Amino acid sequence: MLKIENLHAGVEGNEILKGINLEIKPGEVHAIMGPNGSGKSTLSSVIAGKEDYEVTQGTIVFEGEDLMDLDAAERAHKGIFLSFQYPIEIPGITVTNFIKTSINETRKAQGLEEMRAGEMLKLIREKAEMLQIKKDFLSRSLNEGFSGGEKKRNEIFQMMMLNPKLAVLDETDSGLDIDALRIVADGVNKFRSQNNAVLVITHYQRLLDHIVPDYVHVLSDGRILKSGDKNLALELEEKGYDWVTSI
Repeated sequence: MLKIENLHAGVEGNEILKGINLEIKPGEVHAIMGPNGSGKSTLSSVIAGKEDYEVTQGTIVFEGEDLMDLDAAERAHKGIFLSFQYPIEIPGITVTNFIKTSINETRKAQGLEEMRAGEMLKLIREKAEMLQIKKDFLSRSLNEGFSGGEKKRNEIFQMMMLNPKLAVLDETDSGLDIDALRIVADGVNKFRSQNNAVLVITHYQRLLDHIVPDYVHVLSDGRILKSGDKNLALELEEKGYDWVTSI
């Protein structure tokens, strides 16, 4: 589904990613872990096509198509979803209207008609119930006045509504208490299937108690130093990142 080869990228001449190689197949959940400043959020942003970052070398291929000439909106329409570490507030645009617009813009880009109102409403209710989202939440301005947990829950709600092929979750566990963490993780687990893939970016092993990854990768100083199964996350929790960087 996603194949990254020898990816180098940075900002204003400052190289952050220094040769990333990563392949994610349908049905897989991969976790990227690493210390602050290792390049985790940069990797997620580059995959999604954020224009702040410059790719100087390497390739990103998604479902057989080179993404380098596609902007963020085009990549989203292809089925790549990015959950932001710090979701932005959009006053005056309700959660429901944002979702409706996002879905119909994607359908338009794919040559499909807009989703019927009844079908949209049914889908919204179904996904909101899964995430224990109350009706009044859906009529609030997007992320305005939301707690950290509400913002992250809303991101997962958007993901479930848009049903992307690849979901990139950038520190979704940041700022969540244990109850919110379980609800968000449950949403991700209900989303995952053999037809999609998930890339989870996190500092902490606790999220991976709830979203069990197929593969764990340790990123440090712009490079993947070690890869393994879910047990690697447990080793990192016990030994810290210095254990990997000193190997």
